[in-house]
Amino acid sequence: MRVTHLGHSCLLVEASGVRVLVDPGAFSHGFEELTDLDAVLVTHQHVDHLDVERLPQLLEANDGARVVVEPETAAELTRAGIEAAPLHPGETLALAGLTVTAVGGEHALIHADVPRIGNTGFVLAEEAGPHLFHPGDAIDTVPEGVDVLALPLAAPWSALKETVDFLRAVAPRSWFPIHEALLSDVGRGVFVRVGGSLAPEGAQRLELDGATEV
Repeated sequence: MRVTHLGHSCLLVEASGVRVLVDPGAFSHGFEELTDLDAVLVTHQHVDHLDVERLPQLLEANDGARVVVEPETAAELTRAGIEAAPLHPGETLALAGLTVTAVGGEHALIHADVPRIGNTGFVLAEEAGPHLFHPGDAIDTVPEGVDVLALPLAAPWSALKETVDFLRAVAPRSWFPIHEALLSDVGRGVFVRVGGSLAPEGAQRLELDGATEV
């Protein structure tokens, strides 16, 4: 499985001959230039995970790519004239030799005065390869058998102590930071260093530099 981090929460996952893009949001760059995609997955409707302005350009260059998203997001895209299929927690999507399983269901709490929306995490699994977990904006669901974790590093809804507890609960063999656009380079370094020092024993931190085998 090869993973390319395109900024913030956007990942290109290539496995078993399939190319899948996850969370093409407004804080990410370069995804609109991709071709030969089989599917686009979206965890939730927030603009940093879904750029509705650039999505049509992406789909025009990837005729036939399936758009599979969190259910509330599917309704929003339909209203915007973009065809999308919902994937509910517990459901799976088969893409040749890659299986996508939806988990979770609710966005993390930002504040009691901010209504919560849907959020669907995705576990992308090769039949004889690693299981990659992209949780979107929630860290309250811990799927079993995760080999590689895309770990949200900083957000208005999170604190480092919760991030570390989530990393320990998932206990992957390796992890890499995502959702870090709100941090300066200095801040990112602090979060990565402290988080890494508190990671479960044996969990290797990856720094994705271009397409990286995970």
